[in-house]
Amino acid sequence: MQAKKRYILVIICCAFLAYCYFGGYRLKWLQKLFAISVRRNPSKLPPYHQLHYQFPDDPAATSPSTVPDDGLFAHPLFESKYIGDFQPTPFHTCRMETCFDYSKCSDRNFLVYVYPPEPLNSLGAPPPTSANYQKIISAIQESRYYTQDPEKACLFVLGIDTLDRDSLSEDYVRNVPSRLQRLPYWNNGRNHIIFNLYSGTWPDYNENGLGFDPGMAILAKASMSVQSLRPNFDVSIPLFHKQFPLRGGNTGFVASNNFPANKKYLLAFKGKRYVHGIGSETRNSLFHLHNARDLVLVTTCRHGKSWRDLQDARCDEDNREYDRYDYETLLQNSTFCLVPRGRRLGSFRFLEALQAGCIPVLLSNSW
Repeated sequence: MQAKKRYILVIICCAFLAYCYFGGYRLKWLQKLFAISVRRNPSKLPPYHQLHYQFPDDPAATSPSTVPDDGLFAHPLFESKYIGDFQPTPFHTCRMETCFDYSKCSDRNFLVYVYPPEPLNSLGAPPPTSANYQKIISAIQESRYYTQDPEKACLFVLGIDTLDRDSLSEDYVRNVPSRLQRLPYWNNGRNHIIFNLYSGTWPDYNENGLGFDPGMAILAKASMSVQSLRPNFDVSIPLFHKQFPLRGGNTGFVASNNFPANKKYLLAFKGKRYVHGIGSETRNSLFHLHNARDLVLVTTCRHGKSWRDLQDARCDEDNREYDRYDYETLLQNSTFCLVPRGRRLGSFRFLEALQAGCIPVLLSNSW
């Protein structure tokens, strides 16, 4: 009987030692595999608390040890074209609970401060501000949420026009990084919101090409892909024209609430197509769907200064078919309106289709 107990005790001890050995080995193997997977696939990032990041108001935040260097900056939001020559920051993981200070915010005290315009330059001219950005500023200043006291503000809006970050545009504002650093409450962008409609320029129209690092600021941005959007933090907004009214505007064209709508066309599109470059593969294929009956999808390559030099074999035929239809008439008489991407992911057609009472059908990768 005693021998039997000893054998059982020996077996239990051996089993326990084997479990500890192989269990510890497997744990180390899983840790190594996880580290490799993070380097190979930066979209699958560890939770925020594992980054050991400290906010800039902590003196230790300037230490290189607080900034992870394990490939996390491969995220699309911080590729080199996004910030040019500036060093990346670990704010691509921002969420409201990690990069937003709620201490001055409440349901009854949600106030927004707008920075005043910058002083006149050496030539006596005010800094450039586009009509669209001025509408945004005016809408905020005329609302009940506006405050002139920055100490009471929960949210800060720049006085710097960041809507158009296409360096070839006449509305492009230069030296934004240095201007941001001069803002008294910038604090790496915490509790700030940055508005943007256009980013990047010819030929790739990089959606992350802002030319400055937004840090912890919320991005309210058009043409933002799901890869770049920080969930529950950034805001994806539609593109809108310079003629877009501050308030009111023309009424829509929906005459009744009948469903299904009895309209002449099932699906319609009229617009440019690009014979080369980004966005061309989408619109160049639309002619396959066009039947001139219930499906009207017409395009033209007659745009740009050198369109004749770049035209393809279909241009003449497409141009003739394009001239047969009126754009607004198509929108108002179609049940569905195709909204394909152009050079950028977003399109003015989204809002135009809604105003015409047409259901927008998005054809834009990851928008």
